[in-house]
Amino acid sequence: MGFIIALIVGGIIGWLASIVMRRDASMGIFWNIVVGIVGSFLGLLIGGLFGAGSTLTSFDLVGLLFSFIGAVVLLAIVNMVQRGRVR
Repeated sequence: MGFIIALIVGGIIGWLASIVMRRDASMGIFWNIVVGIVGSFLGLLIGGLFGAGSTLTSFDLVGLLFSFIGAVVLLAIVNMVQRGRVR
């Protein structure tokens, strides 16, 4: 059951990040989920830099925030690689 919840939350986080980064039209549900899950791992690294602890083992607001930030950073990196600049 936790895996299904992770997919749903990852999809929502990825979708919100794609709206913020204006990539929603070019991404489907699969890539939203991938961006949300990879963004949560990236958010774990960002959270570790700020001393927020592990964001993957707890389902809380701080973990969701760092997952969202990680997804936005991931999409910014993808934008820089694809277009040479951040939107």
